Amino acid sequence: MGRVFGRFLALLAVAGSMGFGGPHVQAAPDLVAFKDPRFRPGTVVIKNSERRLYLVLGRGQALRYPVAVGQRGKSWTGQTYIDGKYVKPAWSPPAVVKRDFPDLPDVIAGGAPNNPMGVAALTLAGDDYAIHGTNRPGSIGRAVSYGCIRMRNGDILDLFNRVGLNTPVVAVN
Repeated sequence: MGRVFGRFLALLAVAGSMGFGGPHVQAAPDLVAFKDPRFRPGTVVIKNSERRLYLVLGRGQALRYPVAVGQRGKSWTGQTYIDGKYVKPAWSPPAVVKRDFPDLPDVIAGGAPNNPMGVAALTLAGDDYAIHGTNRPGSIGRAVSYGCIRMRNGDILDLFNRVGLNTPVVAVN
């Protein structure tokens, strides 16, 4: 079995074991040239202006994923690390979101179709931000969030399996 096809089947199996299949499985991320000496292999780099997330592999390469980023005035930049990994996370809207959407419930259960966290989330230390899936795949490639980084559900599953706790995360404009 070819390596790429085997990887696809493995991702499909992971998605299926989490109760998700079909539309949640996406093509593999792009393997691209990445020659920025500021970032070590294993670092997650979010380029807000590109609306792309990179997982630095080393040897001048990275995996590139399309993402949605924070809307104007709400995009997150800085350095932190992954402090939590969650499958089917529940979501509690932060105060700023509740202010804009007062009819939202205080908690949306994990796995619910209206849960904006999607199938998985990687929480970031020191902030109220996360890299997570989405129930709105049409938002990918846009600046629409309140600061979190949204990924297609298949892509967050792929990244989720490639990174661990304490993985460094850097977001730049």
